Amino acid sequence: MSAKIPIIYEDADLLAVNKPAGLLVHRSKIANDETDFLLDRLAAQIAMPLYLAHRLDRATSGVVLLAKSREVAGELGRLFMAREVTKRYLAVVRGWPEPEGDIDYPLPDVRERSPRKPALTRWRRLATATLPIEMGRYPEQRYALVEALPETGRYRQIRKHFHHVSHHIVGDTSHGRGDHNRLWRMHLGMHRMLLHAWRLEFAHPRSGERLRLQAPLDAAWQGVLERFDWTGALAC
Repeated sequence: MSAKIPIIYEDADLLAVNKPAGLLVHRSKIANDETDFLLDRLAAQIAMPLYLAHRLDRATSGVVLLAKSREVAGELGRLFMAREVTKRYLAVVRGWPEPEGDIDYPLPDVRERSPRKPALTRWRRLATATLPIEMGRYPEQRYALVEALPETGRYRQIRKHFHHVSHHIVGDTSHGRGDHNRLWRMHLGMHRMLLHAWRLEFAHPRSGERLRLQAPLDAAWQGVLERFDWTGALAC
C-alpha cells in the first residue's frame, strides 16, 4: 500500500500537500511504465474530485496546491498567471553564488526546440559550507543553501537557470554536475535532488485571506541542514 501524502492545509475549497521527491504528479507520456502518481494516491486518500493548480517536477519535493472544484481551480490559475502567487524554493547548489541576484534567461517549454520565452528567477543565499574532499584541481568543494523565487513558471526553470550560471543543483541528474552528484552519493549518501518547493504565499480565492503554506523538509534535507549547521538559516 502506498504511503499517505502529508496534508499541509485543507479547507472547503483548497488542499495543499507535501509531495515526496521521486513521485510523479500525474500520468505522463514520458513515463509510460510508471504506476505511482500523486493524484492517484490523493484520489484514494481524499474521496472527492481534485484539480491541480500547478505542478512540480518528479525529482522536486514540496508544496503542491489543489482545488476542490473547477471554479476555484480557475481562480487559482488566474492568480498564478498574474504572478500573484509567491513561490519560494530551497536548493543546495555547487559553489558560492553572490548573496543575492537574479537570472534573466529565456527558456523553452518541454520541447527543447520550442520557442524560448522570458524566464526570471531571483535568489538569496542563506548559508555556505565547505567539504574537505579533493576533486579535480580543487582540494575542497564549496556548496551553498539558497532560496529561489521564480517569477515565471517555465519547465524546469530553477534547475535550468542555476545550470546556466554554473551553480548546479546537487542531485540534478539532467541539468547538474555528475561529478558533484557522485561525490554526494558516495560521501553523504544523498540519492535525491536537493530542490524543495518550500512555501506558497497567496490570497485565498474565496475569502481573500493571505495564506502562507510551508512544506516541511524530509529526512534527507534535515540531514544536510544538520551536517552543515544550516538549520538556523531557515529561521526567516
